[in-house]
Amino acid sequence: MLDWTARAACRNADPDALFVQGAAQNRAKLICRGCPVRAECLADALDNRIEFGVWGGMTEQERRALLRRRPDVTSWHELLKSAKVEYAKAEHEREPESSLDWLTA
Repeated sequence: MLDWTARAACRNADPDALFVQGAAQNRAKLICRGCPVRAECLADALDNRIEFGVWGGMTEQERRALLRRRPDVTSWHELLKSAKVEYAKAEHEREPESSLDWLTA
């Protein structure tokens, strides 16, 4: 087991719930919403070309389309990790000023 799997939102879910077809995939994707390791899960599925199931909030069809759009990516793990870091930096820079900052202005 990879270390991220122990923190996955689906760790206690029925595994069959993630390997469904059609409209049931939308319900399966809800399990991924808010998962703390969603990016790691998706990167693992993309890097290992996992063909079936919902991984990281994406269906197999969505992952195939992404792989076709980005054939230049050699490591999804590295790409998503760096994107996560950049997103966190941008969020930190956008944090609103403290509600008491006006006192010192």
